[in-house]
Amino acid sequence: MWASLGKMFLFIGIIMVVLGGIMLAGGKLFGLGRLPGDIYIQRGNFSFYFPIMTGLILSILLTIIINIFRR
Repeated sequence: MWASLGKMFLFIGIIMVVLGGIMLAGGKLFGLGRLPGDIYIQRGNFSFYFPIMTGLILSILLTIIINIFRR
């Protein structure tokens, strides 16, 4: 039981490290966050950002990756 729990925590940790690296480098390398369809409104000292297309693309990519690993 403890061995399987340890493997699960290790797997989750690896996924978090990879996702963190992608998030740090994603905006600079892939243009994530500045895609057409992302909403950015700035008025005075107020700014609103809603990444619709970035969220859709990341969702599709993660779905594909998870389906590959589940097979």
